[in-house]
Amino acid sequence: MKITRQKHAKKHLGFFRNNFGVREPYQILLDGTFCQAALRGRIQLREQLPRYLMGETQLCTTRCVLKELETLGKDLYGAKLIAQKCQVRNCPHFKSAVSGSECLLSMVEEGNPHHYFVATQDQNLSVKVKKRPGIPLMFIIQNTIVLDKPSPKTITFVKSVESGQLVSVHEKQSIKQLKEEHGLGKNPDRRRRKKKKVSGPNPLSCLKKKKKTQDEKSPASEKKRKRKRIRNRSTSEALSEKQPAEGQ
Repeated sequence: MKITRQKHAKKHLGFFRNNFGVREPYQILLDGTFCQAALRGRIQLREQLPRYLMGETQLCTTRCVLKELETLGKDLYGAKLIAQKCQVRNCPHFKSAVSGSECLLSMVEEGNPHHYFVATQDQNLSVKVKKRPGIPLMFIIQNTIVLDKPSPKTITFVKSVESGQLVSVHEKQSIKQLKEEHGLGKNPDRRRRKKKKVSGPNPLSCLKKKKKTQDEKSPASEKKRKRKRIRNRSTSEALSEKQPAEGQ
């Protein structure tokens, strides 16, 4: 049974890896029901999850899940201790906490860009997760961890992407990375616009103005030269007139 479970898990992981970019370390979001089921089944999550998924894992939860476990009291004290040992991911409910199921749904919105796994025993939450494509779902049955097969919504989404009708979130992220590498993102365009605004005057216009000033000064200089030539001629004539007078 263990070998067949790992084969199914490997098959499902390959599907999510190839179509949605799921990769190690696998980030698994736990709610209080999953922690309680692990406690009852005496399941060591940190040891058994990496073996089952055949890769590195990160156990995660949210502040809303921790607050929910605190309000439920002593009956879920052991589940709260398990959840407190997990990494706490920031959720959008800073001011007012919400239920754990609602919080986990908000963490996988917009195509699950962080590639979270959702681990829960809540059937209502599982149904809502299956309606969103690309979210791996995990649960505990008969004291064993199970990675659920891709939901029908996920399979139809993948088929529509393959036919060219839709673009997956993983492909959108790769397209953004390529644009940023080639300088086609939004930030480079803004920087170029700022540089254009700061640019100074055209140097060619300055050169044209200098040429005009030289052209304006050139006729005046020619007149001065003509005057100098005329003066030189008058002095030579005067000297030539004085010489015969002295000879007489």
